[in-house]
Amino acid sequence: MERGALTGYMDVAQMTLYAFWLFFAGLVYYLRKEDKREGYPLITETGEKQVGFPVPPKPKRFLLPHGGEAWAPRAEDPQPKFIGRPADFGFGAPLVPATANPMASGVGPAAYALRADKPDMVTVSHEIRIVPLRKMAAEGYTVDEEGPDPRGMSVVGCDGVSAGTIADIWFDKSEDLVRYMEVNLAGGGTVLIPAPLTKIIGNTVSMASVLGSQIAEGPKTASPDQITLREEDMIQAYFASGHLFATPARSEPLI
Repeated sequence: MERGALTGYMDVAQMTLYAFWLFFAGLVYYLRKEDKREGYPLITETGEKQVGFPVPPKPKRFLLPHGGEAWAPRAEDPQPKFIGRPADFGFGAPLVPATANPMASGVGPAAYALRADKPDMVTVSHEIRIVPLRKMAAEGYTVDEEGPDPRGMSVVGCDGVSAGTIADIWFDKSEDLVRYMEVNLAGGGTVLIPAPLTKIIGNTVSMASVLGSQIAEGPKTASPDQITLREEDMIQAYFASGHLFATPARSEPLI
């Protein structure tokens, strides 16, 4: 066989197969590296950080549609701080809350994501998406006269204890529905409660997921007139987790 001749022992189909193997191996490596832009490093039950193979890629800048920028992987921790302990010995045991108020533990149904600490925006108009009705009165928004107006109604938990009164409702401009109700707490201050978790009964706004005393302990917003994506997740997680964590009896099995 002449020097440099390959066709004597390697045909085109074989070379194409080898080229495909190399391409596919490179593709798997690239995809496995790129999928580590979010959620890494992994944090074990003992607090150790693991990255595995391959290591996460270098941070990449993304331009956001409403201005600003974001980096991935992010410099901050991939998960929020939580207050919990393993329910049993051994790796993989589920976490149980280790705080007096399990709904504020960030564990299980009370867990939330570290979304952007900025308000959600309407895609087309670039306006803040969720705003209180008092900020929309000039635009002609109002409560339907034929429907119940929750403003001024008392807010009670599943135990019938009142936490305060509804001061305003927060409207979603994109979906045309009420997302939150703003509560003037009896002890002072305000808190937002998710509207889908409430039910208007007569002249009362009832929440079946939490006790009346637990409403005041819900997460607060940094601004009185806007809510960020991260605050939304925290509020939703807190009040929704009450279906399991509000009372000790709810967190135990029926049998």
